[in-house]
Amino acid sequence: MKNKFVYMLICSLLFSTTACDKEFLEIVPEDAPTVDGFYNSASEIRAVTATLYGRPWFEYNDKFSWAAGDGMAGDLFNDYQTEGQLFYLTYSDNNNIISQGWRGLYNVIAYANAIINDMPRVAGQNGVPQEVINAGLGEARFIRATAYYLLAEYWEEVPIIENVAALIESNNIDVVKNTYSSVIEFVIRDLEFAAEHLPLVDEPGRVTTWAAQGMLAKVHLTRAQREKSAEDFAKAAAYAKNVIENSGLFLLEDYSDLFRIENNNNPESLFALQWIGGAWGFGNSRQAVMGRSSLITGNSEAWGGYKGVTIDYMDNVEENAEGGEDLRQPWIYMELGDFYPEIRKDAGGYTYNIVTPDPAGGGNLENPSPLLNNVKKYVVGSSADLGGIAINNQAVPLNQYMLRLADVYLIYAEAVLGMAESTSDPLALAYFNAVRERAGLEPRTSITYRDIFNERRVEFGMEGIAWLDVKRYFYHDPAAAIAYLNAQDRAAIFEPIEGYEGDVNSWEAYEIVPPATPVVIDETDMVLPIPNGEIGQNPNLGPGVEAVEYIFE
Repeated sequence: MKNKFVYMLICSLLFSTTACDKEFLEIVPEDAPTVDGFYNSASEIRAVTATLYGRPWFEYNDKFSWAAGDGMAGDLFNDYQTEGQLFYLTYSDNNNIISQGWRGLYNVIAYANAIINDMPRVAGQNGVPQEVINAGLGEARFIRATAYYLLAEYWEEVPIIENVAALIESNNIDVVKNTYSSVIEFVIRDLEFAAEHLPLVDEPGRVTTWAAQGMLAKVHLTRAQREKSAEDFAKAAAYAKNVIENSGLFLLEDYSDLFRIENNNNPESLFALQWIGGAWGFGNSRQAVMGRSSLITGNSEAWGGYKGVTIDYMDNVEENAEGGEDLRQPWIYMELGDFYPEIRKDAGGYTYNIVTPDPAGGGNLENPSPLLNNVKKYVVGSSADLGGIAINNQAVPLNQYMLRLADVYLIYAEAVLGMAESTSDPLALAYFNAVRERAGLEPRTSITYRDIFNERRVEFGMEGIAWLDVKRYFYHDPAAAIAYLNAQDRAAIFEPIEGYEGDVNSWEAYEIVPPATPVVIDETDMVLPIPNGEIGQNPNLGPGVEAVEYIFE
């Protein structure tokens, strides 16, 4: 009886999420009696699948996605407590951010599984057409696949859980780790189902067959690099090409437009987390954790003053531009002199200075960041700047990209390159250069793996996916990837020059100070530890326990 109660509690969480002001996110009312009393129509199925795009992802998105996704990759400097341990790779299996990432992704899977396991049976009994059922399954399996892909790239060997109720009923909750190859195969099967059954077009924010095919391109590319598989390189290229040529989606003309609330679910977005404003747990917390100061956010939720992109990241932006000016830079990070008319509109805009003195005297309103820059991406300004939109409670209604078309463009180029030293393939160059040209950079006539990697590093900076690219680099060439990470001098910062009497708002007032103890990375750092709390509850997840192949039915 207790086990059945636990399962029903899990289900009730799915059906009692607070409704919000976004029609797309309206869900089942709290007084829905049981699962069997629901799923009577397409609208009821879609009301439940809509919940998969927001709240279940909050714990993953809140801190783990950037602390691990950008921090571990050496792009985002942060030395604060357990968040900073990911940047310095000094974490242990007790790190709470790692625990949140693990728990958050399995929360997403639990939500998806509840739909996958119950909806087809109940909807079928209620006479809902199979086509409608399959479309709902396609959404849930897409979401589940994405969560498992992320688990595989961070932890590699993880349990595949399809049906919690069956495990509870059998009293077999001590699940085992499955092999990386099993998890990736599971992901591909889910995505193939989604690609087959999701529509070509849907309401804004819903995933379509193009999102599934785009993710299939990324997953096949990942497996291709790991296994040196010509077949997977070919599949990745084919899926990416089909999305680019037939989806009807296109790159926005201006990179900055990607990160404006009014452009949520734009024609470049394939899959984005759907957030609302003002409700903790339902909004994007990125501005709260990255915003430099209350001058920008208009409230006390501004904890990013000591965060910034690393010196190595700034160098990569400059080197990748080859003497040009990369138009993306001000929208990824703010540095001296960058001007933002959309922030602090009542004061005529916001100009980034290293130090902002308090005009009333007695100190500074903004102090220097250790890197003399601060993150801009996903930082949108105050409620007043946004026409009164609620942004309190760490909840900004700006969607979080998980996959966008520029990613698919560069996936195609990487897939065509394969294991070759370079490529001058016309179509690969066309897609690669389309991304560069939007950034105001000169096109290339030949590209290498590092060219693509560097371009991706800039294009998707501070979007929480850099570690996925580092892992794929590691699969491509382990020694080169480790050398790349160790060459970052990632803990170097700027400090004021002692005795300098000039303008503190100038680069000349500061010097680079290398770390007292360099960060040294080896192959053991490429996989996160399963949280100790999980192992304590289930010893099968321990580091000495061998993973098993998953049995596909």
